This record gives sequence, structure tokens and C-alpha cells, in this order.
Amino acid sequence: MAFWIASSPHNHQQSETSALMRLVIYAAIPGIFAQWYFFGWGNLIHILLAVITAIVAEFTVLSLRDKKITTQLFDGSAILTAVLLGISLPALAPWWITIIGSLFAIVVVKQLYGGLGHNPFNPAMAAYVMLLISFPVQMTQWQPPLSLLAMDIQFNDTLAVIFSGYTPQGYSVEQIRTHIDGFTMATPLDTVKTNITLGLTVVESMNDPVIGKHFGIGWEWINAGFLLGGLFLLSKKAIHWTTPVSFLASLFVCSFIGFIISPDSSASTMFHWFTGATMLGAFFILTDPVSGATSVKGRLVFGALAGLLVYLIRKFGGYPDAIAFAVLLCNMAAPLIDQYTRPRTYGHNLGVKK
Repeated sequence: MAFWIASSPHNHQQSETSALMRLVIYAAIPGIFAQWYFFGWGNLIHILLAVITAIVAEFTVLSLRDKKITTQLFDGSAILTAVLLGISLPALAPWWITIIGSLFAIVVVKQLYGGLGHNPFNPAMAAYVMLLISFPVQMTQWQPPLSLLAMDIQFNDTLAVIFSGYTPQGYSVEQIRTHIDGFTMATPLDTVKTNITLGLTVVESMNDPVIGKHFGIGWEWINAGFLLGGLFLLSKKAIHWTTPVSFLASLFVCSFIGFIISPDSSASTMFHWFTGATMLGAFFILTDPVSGATSVKGRLVFGALAGLLVYLIRKFGGYPDAIAFAVLLCNMAAPLIDQYTRPRTYGHNLGVKK
């Protein structure tokens, strides 16, 4: 049974929507598990906070709008939005970041436009971009892998940092993020981008401890986990293959051309695939049936445009990872893409015989 849902206006059955949302959440578990294994409890805590906030916000708005609370509240869409947002946040971000982001995603991006099926933007990514622009310091305090931390961080330490800014022993976020050699760590994408601006080559940047043996300690396995979940969704026909394949192919081609032209300043294609939020974006965000393109040709264009934007922003933009920005820009372009790629009605161009 296929679960594909077209963007609004459309009718969809509650049971099919709930089943789709649950399936997507289940498929995200391998990636979430990898996050926990390499980076600790932070993202799990943020996911829980985001889910609670999203449910309360959805209940409040539906009550004010006199909507059917039970059916819409538990269709799974708010929970999925919260899970995606919790996955995307830095593990040691303060608790209020999650609360603000979840409220914005549900109240403003989703319900303000009429609820599920009417929102023009992906709620989780719109909230992420809002948080990144509004609170850049808190949103860029990425935790290095547990194996590179100068101190051992347990569940209670992570919980204390998220809610107070300090561990029970008095260590701050910046102290936790300090490598055993005494320097503050960043994500692989940010590390490579910063090193290039400092005059180092990509090869020299790959010797950074955060990179490890391949494409980034932990990040490669997180992307592999979301890739596995994405293939599961494809096997269940919960998402259409066109958007993720087109996106990954476009990012592959763009990064390959850049690498051929300037290997010293351009990372490899596999580095772009297995760092940042690439696989999460490919299979869990760009495939959003509401805010994306609807036709097969439209999805191909939609995914290809997203891949191009991700590469351009990563290469020339001010932010190392570009998934959220690329998604929102493609959401804006989706109506235009649909207009020029929608299948024509049979006999549409036939002249009238006299």
C-alpha cells in the first residue's frame, strides 16, 4: 500500500497519514541511535522536549480553532516535526532553544497556514533556520564525538548542561567542547571550510582529529543510519525515489566538478554525502509531501535544485551545512516547479475543429 500524499489542496485519510508518520519516525531510529552512540544523550533529550512542546502547542491551537483535537493531534505530523527538529539541534543547546523552535514550527509554520496539508514550508527546517539566525551562538555550539572530549559526559551531565549551562562539576559548554589537546572542536564541514579560508588544503584539513579515518567521526555513521532508514521508506513505498535520488545525484555531480577543478579547495563527493545532514535531508526532509513538488518531473527538478543549492551554500555561503536553507528555498520554488512540470490534461493543446 502506497502512502504518498500530494501537496494541498488534497484529501487524505487519517489512518494513512498516521501510518505514514509512524513509519517515518521508525525509519529515523538508526540515525538517532548513531547520534546517541557517538554524541551522547543530548539529541534524545531535545527530541523529548520538542515532542512535548509540539503536542502542547498543537492541542492549544486546535482548541482555539475549534478543530477535532483527537484526530489531528495524534496524526503524527507534530511528533514527526518535533523529532526532525530535535535531531537537527546541537546536542548541548539550551532547553529554551528547543521550546522556541517547536512553538515556531507548530504554531507559526504549520497551524498559521491552516494545519497539515497547507503549510508552504517544512516546519522543522523553518524553525531551524529561525533559530540559527536568531541565536547563532547557541546554534553553533556543536559537541565533538564522545571519544574526543577531554572529560567523560554522562546522562546527568548532559541534562545539567542543557537546563543550566553547566555540568554538576561546574564545566561550561565551551569547556566540554574543548579537545584533549586544548582547542575547541567544530563539525567536519565547519572544520574543512574554516581551514580552507585559513589557507590550508582539503588534504591537510582531513588530518584534523574530528575527521577521523573517513568523513567525520560519528557523522559518517549518522548519515549511514539515515540512509538505511531512507532505503526502508523506499522499500515500503512511503516516499518516492525521485527526490532523494535526484538530490544525491545533483550533489554528487556538483561536488565532483568542484573537486576536479580545484581538489585543494573542494572536498570529495563522498565527504559531502556523509557529513552534515545530507542523508537526513535527502530521505526525511526533502520528501515532505506537503511542501515539495508533486509530479515526477517536478520532484526530479526539486531534488536537483536542492543538491545544487546545498553545494553552493557549503562552498560559497556563510554556513557550513546548507540543508535547511536549501529546503526552504526549494519550498518557495515548488509552486513554480509544479506549474511547468505538471502533466498536461489529455487533449489540452488540441485545436477546436469547425
